[in-house]
Formats: sequence, structure tokens, C-alpha cells
Amino acid sequence: MRQSPVLDIAGVLSDPATTVVVTCGSGGVGKTTTAAAMALWAARRGRRVAVLTIDPARRLAQSLGLGELDNVPRQVDLGDLTDRDGPVEPGGELWAMMLDSRRTFDEMVASHASAERAEQIFANPFYKTISTNFSGTQEYMAMEKLSQLAAGGEYDLIVVDTPPSRSALDFLDAPQRLGSFLDGRMIRLLSSPGRGMLKIVGAGVNLFTRAVTSVIGGQMLADAGQFVQLFESMFGGFRERAQATYDLLRGSSATFVVVAAPEPDALREASYFADRLLAERMPLAGLVLNRTHPPLARLDIAATRAALDDLGKSAPLATAALSVHARLLTLRAEEIRLRSRFVGAHPDLPVVEVPALPFDAHDLPALLEIADRLTGAADRSA
Repeated sequence: MRQSPVLDIAGVLSDPATTVVVTCGSGGVGKTTTAAAMALWAARRGRRVAVLTIDPARRLAQSLGLGELDNVPRQVDLGDLTDRDGPVEPGGELWAMMLDSRRTFDEMVASHASAERAEQIFANPFYKTISTNFSGTQEYMAMEKLSQLAAGGEYDLIVVDTPPSRSALDFLDAPQRLGSFLDGRMIRLLSSPGRGMLKIVGAGVNLFTRAVTSVIGGQMLADAGQFVQLFESMFGGFRERAQATYDLLRGSSATFVVVAAPEPDALREASYFADRLLAERMPLAGLVLNRTHPPLARLDIAATRAALDDLGKSAPLATAALSVHARLLTLRAEEIRLRSRFVGAHPDLPVVEVPALPFDAHDLPALLEIADRLTGAADRSA
């Protein structure tokens, strides 16, 4: 198997210059668990860490021993938690939250508009629709929440757990898509209805306007116009903050970690994420390959099969153990083949493997064990 550089997760998380780590990958590969384990490892070593999940699933709260998560960071009680490296270092804290797009939108409006105008915006039916259902709202609000956390300066490190799909990276397009939306002709017309409608009529497009009204309704069109007029003074600030967060993610203080399992579909998605990040010139740390099956002994598949033939049925327990080992070796051979294909496409991308464990990460001790495997602490203490 062609060797790739080893991803030093411990070095990434302990580097004080690294303030943002973003995990991405397909569903079911342990991405949320990886994000939580990295955040816990960094907190135990004295960093004040916030882990933000954009994935609406509840796995992060369960892993951290919390009943639920919402849009406000909640501190995780690390208590007397210890692992191979001892207790939590002074200053170490772990906070967790789950993105609520609607609440983040509301907070953004409240902080950048007068109280009177904010109330008018909140009451607008069009705002109520786009703040929850408009395409791209979740991605833009993810950018906004990350911007808020970074600007607050309360945390040494922010770990972002993205949704389990290709749309996880849609927030990279948020500044450009937002600019296109705000600069679009319909927005300009709605923000200046008097002059805009005269231009439409003068251009002979009133039939189009009536058609739009018949489809979405005159009241909805009026609500949209009022919303845009109320929001007009805030558009510039939106665009600037989105661009600032995008620049943050491209800077030296941020890094991305792609998470995958040794399966064809998962590694195909991982390759997509890696290619997309590299094309965007985003700082990509490397790949975490979860749930691998390294052999438990140094017997290769040929030696194992020879031993099985020699034993026959004379030693049933030894035969059963060797049969399990043979199946693991076969599985491992397929994992090596899949990893080699990925490495061939990304030869310079660092990779770290995390072996499959016989338990789910449903509490902090389990997360610590995964963190030790992720950072190599388990290997060093073996």
C-alpha cells in the first residue's frame, strides 16, 4: 500500500494558532463523534473549546452527556474525568451547541436593527418564511453563528460539525450567493417600489408582474416588498460579515478535517470534499479514516489458512479464533485497497486511521477512548 503522510490531530488541536476546525463527510461515518472527541481532547489540555453542530441529529448532546442542545452554548461538566494523560488541565472548558437557524436569524436582526424595526421585521410573514425555509438560509446562518463565536473571543478553539451531505460545504458559497441575491434585479425593484414599478411598466413587463402576483399572491409580493425595504439598510452588513467569515476559514487560523469510513461510498464523498476544499484553497489538514480493522496478530492470510487446515477440528476454540482472524484479514485487505485508491488520488493528503471499537460513543469516557485513538495516545501507551 502506498504510504501517505500521517495526520497529526494532536498537533492540530494543541496549536494555539488554530482557532477553528471544521469537520465534513458523509452520513454514518462517525463525523459528529470525531468532532466531539477532538473538542474534548483539546479542552482536557487547557483550551476553552466550543463545539457547534449544524447537523440536526441529537448525537452530539448524547455523546457529551447532555439532555439536549440549542442555539446557546452549554458547558459540559468534565468533573473528575481522567485518561492516560491525567486530569483536565487548568483553564480547560468544553461548551456545546446546536445551530438553530431561525434563532440565529432573529439574533442577527435584533443586534443590527433598532428595536422598532426589528419588531416590524419579526412580524413580517415573508421574513417568517425565509428565516426557516428559504434555500441557503441554514448555510448562511452557520456562517453567521461561526462569525459570532469567533468575534466574541470567548473560545480558544471552535470545532464545527457540518451536516452529513455534500451541502455541508454550501456555506462556502454563502457570501457569493448572498451578494448575487442582494444585487438581483427583483431585490432592487422591491426595495424601490415606486421607481421600480414605473420602470417595469415603462419596459412593458407589467404582464410578468401580474403573472408573479397570480402565482405567489399579491399579499406575499407586498410582504416581500416590505421585508426588503425594512432590511435594506442591513444588506451591506450581511455581505461584509459573510465575507469576513469566509476569509477566516481560508486563513491560517482555520483548518478542515474530512471524515470517512473505509467504504466505497464514504471514500467517494471524502474525495469530493477534499477536491472541493483544495479547489477553494481552504486549509485542509487531512482525512480521518474511522472504523478500520487492523489485524490482531501478525499472521497473514496465507499463514492463517494453513493453520486452519492443520488444526481441522482437533482444537475447536483455536479454530474459531483463527476463523475470526481470517475474516478480519480479508476485511482489512479490502480496506487497504480502498485506502490505496484514495491515496492515489490524493498522495499528499495526511491520513490517520481510527480502529473500530466494541462500543458506541454515548458518554465522555467513550469519547476519551476515541480521542486517544484519534491522537495516537493509545498507541504511545501500548
